[in-house]
Amino acid sequence: MSLRSDGHQWGSVAKFFHWIVALGILGNGVWGLLMTDMAPSMSKISIYALHKSIGLTILALFALRLAWRLYDRAPPDEPMPPWQRIVAHATHVLLYGFILAIPLSGWIYNSLHGYPLQWFKLFNLPALTAKNDELSHVAGEVHEWLFYLLLLVLIGHAGAALKHHFFDQDNVLRRMLPFARVRQGKTSSGELT
Repeated sequence: MSLRSDGHQWGSVAKFFHWIVALGILGNGVWGLLMTDMAPSMSKISIYALHKSIGLTILALFALRLAWRLYDRAPPDEPMPPWQRIVAHATHVLLYGFILAIPLSGWIYNSLHGYPLQWFKLFNLPALTAKNDELSHVAGEVHEWLFYLLLLVLIGHAGAALKHHFFDQDNVLRRMLPFARVRQGKTSSGELT
């Protein structure tokens, strides 16, 4: 499999970024929801610190993903009605927005609380805002609700991919699956693959 995308499927680097960021956000988001119910303790502080470090890692991976996306051309869209193409592209824009907004909102939330922010205890990152107890509650709610909204968009994204795979039997999902081969058929330009 090629590192770069070609005329038929996404390359291995794009697939890696897609799946590692998706799994990271889902795992860290669920972990974030569960950790809020923990009783105050030193282990809770450690778990919060790990949640923040993973969030920062996701933000860095997303930045690398965007840089790679600018370098690597996307394969042409699979044949589909124009409205589906518009919805698919809009969904990707929303997903990218949430993937950026969730870790940044967590960083702002942390800054408003006045807590230090470290990446795996290796180095500190600066606060994005001054401490503000009144706004910190709002920022926490925004951080959590962004995750819920991401889940809604993600359900639609995954549902559409499964619909294309099982009902339309095209390559929309297969092009992004690791180790999957695209099915032979016609491309959007009518060429045989």
